[in-house]
Amino acid sequence: MEKRISIIGLNLSVFLFMFGVGMIVPLLPQKIITFTGSLKTVGYLASAFAVPFVLLQFPTGRLSDRYGCRRFLVAGYLICSASGLIYCFSQTQAMIFFGRLLQGIGEAPLWALAPALLSMLYPAAKGKMIGAYNASLHLGLTLGSGFGILMAGVWVKNEPFVLFALSGLLGAFLIFVTVKDPRAEGSGVETALDTGGLKKILAYPGILAVFSGIILYGAGYGASLTVLPGFLIQEKGFTQAQIGGFFTLFYIGISLSQIITGPVSDRHGRTKTMILGLFMITAGLGMFPGRDGWGIYPWLFLASFGLGVFCVSALSWLNNAVADSLKGTISGAFYLFWGIGFFIGPAALGMFGEAARGFTGFHVLALLFLLQALVQWVLGYGSRKIGRGQTRP
Repeated sequence: MEKRISIIGLNLSVFLFMFGVGMIVPLLPQKIITFTGSLKTVGYLASAFAVPFVLLQFPTGRLSDRYGCRRFLVAGYLICSASGLIYCFSQTQAMIFFGRLLQGIGEAPLWALAPALLSMLYPAAKGKMIGAYNASLHLGLTLGSGFGILMAGVWVKNEPFVLFALSGLLGAFLIFVTVKDPRAEGSGVETALDTGGLKKILAYPGILAVFSGIILYGAGYGASLTVLPGFLIQEKGFTQAQIGGFFTLFYIGISLSQIITGPVSDRHGRTKTMILGLFMITAGLGMFPGRDGWGIYPWLFLASFGLGVFCVSALSWLNNAVADSLKGTISGAFYLFWGIGFFIGPAALGMFGEAARGFTGFHVLALLFLLQALVQWVLGYGSRKIGRGQTRP
């Protein structure tokens, strides 16, 4: 019963919070433009969020392995709530950027530590539970964005930011009262990670190969949100309404795939579903540039579906490959490498597209996903568990 309450609390809190995120993210660029009268600084909004989000993933994971995930999840929601209040009362662009920095700090544990906690609560069904959590996250983003569009003419001033701050407070409350952390908090003797840290984890070829795939996953995810819409507008003549349709399709594909793939990976193996996801991405990214109009959407949906399949499979695979004493560390490392790909990949793809036309860049990215699938196919399905007293799973 406690486990069931925990899963409800984790999913409901992230859904409500991401609903709030979906409402405010489209509004922040306009606030910056209002203060500066220029588009030049809008791009820094992503960096202000991304830098702390990426850099804190691994340290937060290590600390959670020592002291438990629950307290860091509560702290993350509270910090995000504070960022909402800063957005609400900001009078300068510096305050907006400070709020984004706080939001990046607060969201770091929400993405990584909940999957780590779920893998400990449900060791035999971790794929299903992690998939449901990630689907709740993306569903909240999708519905929050839609709600923000519907209410755009109704908001008087800062109501979305107030609701966002309240969603953070509610998330912290739900985690505090519903979530049970199975790890004995403060038991540093068994859960402390040695000085090797990330180097120790990366010593295993199978894990290293999965992390290379995660970098590609981050590149594909980031390109889908940045370079791909630009390509659709410039090369395919898409309107803003069609771009909105793509984003809706993208989030639906990722959410739906994770709900479906989680239980399948638990039953048939995570390496198989990882490879399947990589082949889906390869086909989607490789085929859509040669299509026009509505013929593009099925291939883009396939690519987004494949991204979700790979995400839940890889995250579950990594949590299965390590002992409970390293669940937070490995989940934090997942989003560290995801972040590397997310911010390097789109820039590289954009520069490549400038030199050799955009479609060639997407074909190259598709080829990299295909090579990744072949590498993981060759390496096979085995992995050693890392940690004291652990053997092959």
